[in-house]
Amino acid sequence: MFTPIELANGIYSVGCRDWDIRDFHGYEIREGTSYNAFLVTGEQNILIDTVKSHFKDELLANISRIMDPKKIDAVISNHTEMDHSGSLPGIMHKIGEDKPLYCSKMGAQNLKNHFNRDYNFKVVGSGDTVILGNRTFSFLETRMLHWPDSMFTYLPDEKILFSSDAFGQHYAGDQFFDDDIGDEIMPHARKYYANILLHFSPRVQALLSDVAKMNLDIRMICPDHGVIWRKDPSRILTAYDRWSRQEPVNKALVIFDSMWESTTKMARAVTSGIESEHVGVRLMNTRKCHRSDIMTEILDAGAVAVGSPTLNNGIFPVIADVLTYIKGLRPQNKIAAAFGSYGWSGEAVKIINKEFEEMKWEMADPGVKVLYVPDEDDLNRCFELGATLAKKLKEKLNG
Repeated sequence: MFTPIELANGIYSVGCRDWDIRDFHGYEIREGTSYNAFLVTGEQNILIDTVKSHFKDELLANISRIMDPKKIDAVISNHTEMDHSGSLPGIMHKIGEDKPLYCSKMGAQNLKNHFNRDYNFKVVGSGDTVILGNRTFSFLETRMLHWPDSMFTYLPDEKILFSSDAFGQHYAGDQFFDDDIGDEIMPHARKYYANILLHFSPRVQALLSDVAKMNLDIRMICPDHGVIWRKDPSRILTAYDRWSRQEPVNKALVIFDSMWESTTKMARAVTSGIESEHVGVRLMNTRKCHRSDIMTEILDAGAVAVGSPTLNNGIFPVIADVLTYIKGLRPQNKIAAAFGSYGWSGEAVKIINKEFEEMKWEMADPGVKVLYVPDEDDLNRCFELGATLAKKLKEKLNG
């Protein structure tokens, strides 16, 4: 059972932790996650977001430790994805379905479609301000961060931003604030951005610009997953600015899989070639490294080499899975190269190069393919492929 935490005078975190979840839409979660919800008490009592459906009773129990849930006067839904709205019907039934439900225009449409209920929707948009009792609530639509209904809620008097899925992390540890966990939270935040929000990086840049123009004084950021940023909210804002710019660093990845170790030998030679040019490199076997961890490393990598054997006139299934996942998140500003072994057809390199073209990655070389087992000359070609990739990256960085 989660113990409600008072974030500021009369403002509580009342959400739930999901210790058991390990997969979130293909994103591997090793330490579970949290579904954060927030209760703002005063002359009127407002619930901001709810939780996944099977945590409804726990949410109600958490609220009950502060007040009778029936005394909630209104609900704000920042995001209609089911991990934040799944228990909404149960909450509305408990508090009264005639109570106001504040959300964006798309939020009202989505909630109605999700639950086949025509609640007492109060549609708000960017710049709208609502006074509920002794509290002022302001709203900022954040369309496609990462759903079309998404929005932020801001308490100007308390300077608290409720940021929905932005600035979060899939983390369910026993620390609840950034100053409790310290630097250990940043890898979780980085993985979260790489696997959920990277696709929307141009919109993140636009959002950060809008926030700067609004001159919001943000003393605390409360996302719907993970820890609360209370010590230094600017830290996660600065990180989002950096990640959303997708500026490459002096780092390469070699992503590969193999049937009979021929492509493995090639991958190691490519890696050695990259290292020879003093570029940092990570070798990632797709059957040993989860796609979401590979995606996290791609976030700031400047160069990517992908190797696959040819199987049934195509690429290896796990490589296809990883490339599909990467392509959907649209990482930009990469230099790439392909390699692979084959027995009698050899289409893998051509297919991988086509994936690079569709992602608009710059190809450093047409690639290297080897019949059966690579000999010394073949491995030298792989070494040179890695060196060429690294040189191209350094030229780009020194531009």
